[in-house]
Order: sequence, then C-alpha cells, then structure tokens
Amino acid sequence: MKKQLNERIRLALTKEGVENWHLWGPYLSERQWGTVREDYSEGGDAWNYFSHAQSLMRAYRWGEDGIGGISDDTQQLCFAFAFWNGKDSILKERLFGLTNNQGNHGEDVKEYYFYKDNTPTHSYMKYIYMYPQNPFPYSDLIEENARRTRQEDEFELIDTGIFDQNEYFEISIEYAKEEHDDIFICASIINRGPKMSQIHLLPTLWFRNTWSWEKTPDQITPTLKGTDSGNQQFITAHYSKQKTKEDQTYYLYFDTQTSLLFCNNDTNNKELFDGNNCTEYTKDGINNYVINNQAEAVNPYLIGTKASAHYVLDIEAGEKQSLCFRLSTKEFKAGENPFENKQEVFKDCLDDANDFYRSIAPDTDDEDIQNIFRQAKSGMLWTKQYYEFDVSKWLSANGIKPWVQMETRENRRNASWFQLKCEDILSMPDKWEYPWFAAWDLAFHMIPFMELDPDFTKMQLKQMLSADYMSINGQIPAYEWNFSDVNPPVHAWAVMETYLREREGVKGRGDKKWLAYCFQKLSLNFNWWLNRKDPDGNNLFEGGFLGLDNIGVFDRSNNLPTGGHIEQADGTSWMAFFSLQMFRMAIELSKEEDIYNSFVFKYFMQTIWIAGALNNKNEEGQQMWDEEDNFFYDLLHFPDGKTMRLKTRSLVGLLPLMSVCILPQSILEEFPQITERVEDFANRFPEIYRNIHRPGILGEQNCIMVSILDRHKLTCIINRMFDEEEFLSPYGIRSLSKYHEANPYVFEWGDEEFKVEYIPGESESDMFGGNSNWRGPIWIPSNILLLNSLLAYYTYYGDSLQVECPTGSGNQMHLLHAAQFVAKRVLKLFIKDENGQRPYNLGNDKFRTDANWAENLLFYEYFNAETGKGLGASHQTGWTGCITDLMTLVYDVTEKNFNKNMHLVGNITF
Repeated sequence: MKKQLNERIRLALTKEGVENWHLWGPYLSERQWGTVREDYSEGGDAWNYFSHAQSLMRAYRWGEDGIGGISDDTQQLCFAFAFWNGKDSILKERLFGLTNNQGNHGEDVKEYYFYKDNTPTHSYMKYIYMYPQNPFPYSDLIEENARRTRQEDEFELIDTGIFDQNEYFEISIEYAKEEHDDIFICASIINRGPKMSQIHLLPTLWFRNTWSWEKTPDQITPTLKGTDSGNQQFITAHYSKQKTKEDQTYYLYFDTQTSLLFCNNDTNNKELFDGNNCTEYTKDGINNYVINNQAEAVNPYLIGTKASAHYVLDIEAGEKQSLCFRLSTKEFKAGENPFENKQEVFKDCLDDANDFYRSIAPDTDDEDIQNIFRQAKSGMLWTKQYYEFDVSKWLSANGIKPWVQMETRENRRNASWFQLKCEDILSMPDKWEYPWFAAWDLAFHMIPFMELDPDFTKMQLKQMLSADYMSINGQIPAYEWNFSDVNPPVHAWAVMETYLREREGVKGRGDKKWLAYCFQKLSLNFNWWLNRKDPDGNNLFEGGFLGLDNIGVFDRSNNLPTGGHIEQADGTSWMAFFSLQMFRMAIELSKEEDIYNSFVFKYFMQTIWIAGALNNKNEEGQQMWDEEDNFFYDLLHFPDGKTMRLKTRSLVGLLPLMSVCILPQSILEEFPQITERVEDFANRFPEIYRNIHRPGILGEQNCIMVSILDRHKLTCIINRMFDEEEFLSPYGIRSLSKYHEANPYVFEWGDEEFKVEYIPGESESDMFGGNSNWRGPIWIPSNILLLNSLLAYYTYYGDSLQVECPTGSGNQMHLLHAAQFVAKRVLKLFIKDENGQRPYNLGNDKFRTDANWAENLLFYEYFNAETGKGLGASHQTGWTGCITDLMTLVYDVTEKNFNKNMHLVGNITF
C-alpha cells in the first residue's frame, strides 16, 4: 500500500485541480425539514409546512439531512446511518428537536452528538452520537417545553432521565480517505448500559431527489442496485453528474454480510396527502420494513434510489462491536478483499490529522486546551453544508414572478431576491438550528478557518459578494428567513484580516487579485448602506436589526410605536468600522495600482465624517455621546423633530471601540498627496477633530492611528467595560451592563411600557421569537472584536496607557495584558474548573462525572454571563469557534513577539 499523503499536500492538489479532496465531506444538513427553502405554504409557515414527522416519508426539494453523514460536493449521492433500539416508533434517521413555537426559548435540538475530529480535506473525520436504549421521549420533550415559561430553563433530553442508568449506545462514526473518491467508514457501538441490549444499524446510501421537480427530456433517474451473492455483497450507485453530465459509478462495500433493503427517495403521497404514489416503494419503505415488518415496503429486486444494509447487533454490557464499509469508485472483483488495508488507511489518516493539528495548535502543553482547540476547529469543519437554493424557481412555484407589481408580493418572504441562486458548499452557523448561511456569522467563521484552509476561506468570502448572492443594488443577503434584513457589515473586516493572515502568516504573500475583487464588490455594498441606511445624509445610520435581535428598547426591524426613527450608535459605529476596513484595503491595493489612491482618501474622509457625526451635537443640541455617563447611546427622533437618548448601557455603546486601525509612519511618506489633503481637511473643518483622535500624531513604534475615539473617550469606555458591576463578567464582556439589573431602563409611550433589564441568560422577551438574547449574555464574536481593538490601541499607546482591570481593583496594566486578562475569562467557559466542571455545562453532572462524556465538547451560541452556562444553539461552532483566536492571544502573544504576531490580532496594517 502506498503511503498516505499529508494534509497540506492534499490541500495543494485540490487547489491545483489535480485531485479534488473536497469532493466528499460532511455536507449533509442536520435538519432540512422546517427550512424556508422547503416551504411552499401561502403564509410562509415553514416550521409547520414541512415537519419532522413528515420528513420520514416526504422527499426534500433542495437538500438532504442525516446523522453523522457525508455527501459529494453537489449532494447527488449521500451516505449516513440510521439506528433503531427496538422500541422507538420510527427509525432514528435524523436528529430531533423542537420548532420555534414548541420551545420555551425557540427552536432547539434535543439530541447529544459531538464533532470529535476533522481535517480540512475531510481525510479523517470522527463523530459521536449518544443513542438511548429506551424509547426516545419525543412527546415528553414537546409537552414539558410547552408547559415551561420563558423564565424557566429549557427541558433537555438529559433532563428526562433517559441517560440516568447509562442505558444508551455510544456510537462512534469514523471516516478515512485512501483517495479523494475512496473512503473507509467505520461504525463502533459501545453498550454503556448494565445489560445486553440490541441495536439495529442501517448504513444508508441514497440519491437526493432531483428527478421529481423539473422534468426534462434528457433526465435520467439515478439507480442503486444491490449485489448479494457468494461472499461479495455491495451496492452499486450509478448516476450522471449534474454539472458535467459525466457518468459516475460508486460502490458501497460491506465487511460483514447482512440483508440489503431498497426503496425510493420519493414522497409517500398516499399516506401524507391521500394522493397517488409515483412508486410502490416510497421514502419510508425501509422504516416500515424494519419497524412494522412490512415486507412489501421494500423492493425484492434490490433496486431503487435509497438503500440500507440491515444489521441486528446484540451487544453485551460494556462491549464494543464495529462494522466497516467502503465507498469507492474502485470495483473489486470476486475474491478480492476491499478491506485488506483498512487499518493502515485509518492509522495514516489519523497520524496526518495529528501532525496537522500540532502544526497550528497554541503553544501550550495543557492537554485540555489542546482538546478544546482541536474540537473547536473540527466542529467548524463538520459544519460545512451543501446549500442549494434557486429563489426564482422557489418564488415561481408560489406564483410570484419578477415582473409582478410589488404590492402583490410585498408579504412574500424574499420576494425581491430573484437573482439569488446558489449550489455551493458553505460554512453554516449550526447545521440543525441554523442550516442556512448568515452573512455576518460566515464572516466570523472565516477568521479561525484561515488556519485550516485559506483557499476555502477566500472562496467563502468571495461567494457572498458574487452575483449569485449579492443583490444588484449591492446588499449582501442576511439569512434565509429574510434575505433583506440587515446584518452588521463585518464582511470587509473578514476580507482584510484574511488577506493579512495569508500575507504575513499562512503563505507569506497576499492575494492582491482576490483583494481587489472583494474591494470592488464591497464598494457597492458600502454605497448601498449609504443610500439605504442614512436617509438624512448626516452620517448617522439607522441599520435596523443588525443581528443583535432584542438588544434595544424596540424591535428595530419594524416601525417604531412612537413614529420617527432611531439613529443607532451601533449602526453608525459599524459603518465607521466598515469604512476603515475599506481604507485599509485601498492602502494595500494602491501600493501597486495608483487608481486606488483616490479610494484611500475617500474612505479616510468617510470615516472621519462618520466619527464627527457620532461625536458632535445635532441641530437639537443632542449627541450620541453622553458627557455625564461617558457613554454612547442611540438617538430616538420623534415625528415632531425632537430627539432623546435611549439610555441603555449595552454593547451598542461599546462598539465605537472597534473603529480603529494602526498604520506605519511610512504611509505618510508613501502618500504625501493624501497627507496634504488630510491636513487641508483638518484646517477647513476643525470642529470635526475636536472630539476625535487626530490621525497625524505619532504613537509608539512610529505608527499613526485612525480612531473615532480620543484618549478621553477611549479610557472612559474601557473603564466602564472593565467594571465588574457593568460589563465585565467572570466569562468575558456582557452584551448589556449589569447596572440594569437593579436599574431597568423604562420607556413609556401612551399606555405601553417598554423595559430593558439585565438578563444574563435566556431571553424573557418574545422579540424575534425569543430564541436569542443580547440583554446580558456573553457572545464570543463581540468579545473577539472588542479585544482585537484593544490590541490595536496597545500598538499605538504601548505602556503609556495603563488601565485598571478590573476597574477599581487597583491592578494597573497596559492594553495587551488587559486583553489577555479578559480572553482568559472567556476561555474559562470551556476549561475544567477545580471540580472538573466546564462552566458551559453547568448543572449537567453527566459531563462532569462521567468519563465517557467529559471530553466531548459543545460550542453554544452564547453564554450566561454570571454562570457561564451554554445557551441557544448547541453546535454553533462557526462563530464560537473563534475562541481559538483567543487561545492564540493568550498562549502565543507576548510583548516581545507582539510585532511578529500583529497580523493575528486585528485592525493593524503593517
């Protein structure tokens, strides 16, 4: 057997187009039902139009789901496992969870599964699933969560007591690639219970249904055929590739003989809708055969578009049984053993995975930190998903055409996004709770992804700016439920950080062509923001939703009960941040192309104008900066022209910290004409610079700083941010000040009262469905941005700026140490304490006391600011995976090597 390739060689071969090692990966969704793209209801009720119960027998239109599964990169052919404990009413083919209306805090997956390992090319992958041996408590989970209020915790699967006696199977699923199109698969099942128990294991191969929706003359339905004779048993999958029309054949081999079951991935119309079936053997055929002993439900001729091998395993207490499979384009003849080299392949792939992670891991011998780092990165890789959605076809099926007048389509979801057409592998937030892209989530994903696969990272950021995604008016689609909603404009930051990390770290050179493409498309997006979100043209932005859900007094996506509008401190700060990233890009591009010189000045001036608007008074004598509180607030404008501050101390007032970038003094020499224009501007508009930092003043290391905060405002905000009675929690920076726990902000309007109070954990508001909360908890991405900004300020001020951390403690430190101090608190969420408890698992003793659970990690959407308990989506590895950047900050960055590592810590263009 030839020696396996190492991971970096596989990535290089993929980039060069020699061998596509990304051909197969974990691209299955974990929930295709209940998604907008599968919703064809008139009222847009996605959750109820296509339910979990229907998914057993109803074919999907746009994608597939499964447990620990894989697919090819166009998701034509899929593989995953199904299980049955002999007691459930249905096969366990997909993960179960509550819909938005069923959960007392919104949608929520009710299963335990873990992304243990993965490499950038998915040459080695490991997934663990905990499957109860007793009947899965579907009804109990629904009924108890329906009974609970928003003030109560969610009722989780572990709370039902189903794991109390360890009556469960621990199922480990591993993949190892010998070639890019040749994959070994191993399922190992351990009976953790006290007695022998039986489990049915069904490795399943199927084709996504691409034949039922659009009939074309040259359409050929793919086929699976079973061969079951002598000692050779396998399934042949034959199909024509969608894009190339090339014939493709795969073989699924089994190392242990068993029975093969076949049906078709077609809807059971008769059962669901009292209609006619197009096939005798429908999608639920294998389920009906295994559960209900319906022999007639499967095709006796071993042919179809969905097939399973059926193993019935009796496993003694504590025993492990393993079965192996091979999915390959290689055809083995009678007498040949497809599994002869499986152990060598698994060993080589795991060795390569170990080598790869050693090369990027933080500089510490702490095994717990190494484990957290690896599972965070692996989770990001597992959360890749094939995403297909042709909005034009989807809308047309609902009778909506591009040329139909707006009033007839104004209530239809995404009715103005006819151009959006995608069929790509994307990085998803959480493949069960958020199995669709979210623009700002994806931007955050790419920062830690850069260490894993720089080419995939650049491709993801470029895709969001392509004509298939971006609207012709320049808007980047927000997320599937409402593409027209507005996420914070962090895409430019992700692009610039990706460029710098490649230039300085990963590859030693920057991709100027890619940067130029992104710059041009982001310029369109920037102009969209100017035209749509600054209606008065005064450089104070409204923004709206901005991804922060219920952080404000009102639902900022809808009309205000007061009338008028809100000028948002966060929306304005985000735009200053956006403008600075464009400024940084323009500087980099202008080094080789003079045409970008004008953009350097344009985006510099735009940043200064926004900074001036944020810091100066309007015609009413009001400004967002409150001199008494030393904090930024939103401004509410009433219809009669009066204004008032909405004085909630929240992340909204911390975000101005982000708008900073550091440049070498040489920039002033390289662009003398720009320097002259900047000075001329300062002389013409001295009031603009009155309350912001003046860029021409040299700081430490002969650098200059562009910042919307002068030193006074900077220290005021930092002091409040580091105050443990305000923003600094034991686990990072809160999204709302603890001050509002005893002092809720109350706004009265007519007979209505709007109140904002500090809620450190789950939301008690039904705003945005109540399934997220920005009124107190810890969010990893906002901590990342704030801490990166402190590092930029440290570059400029060095030791000359000392702050108390925590405020009032007397502990003086410079901003690098302060950033590391807070980063360590964030990392505490995942690190075992003296009792062996990881704070995010608070109250869940199974993870603390059971060695079989303790090293399996979850990466929640956000965290209780007082206890650290994980909340929201449990596998949101995408942006919570950014904690790996904090590990770099804590373990790899010192004063001595700070200059060398500046490209890793943001907002610094050296």
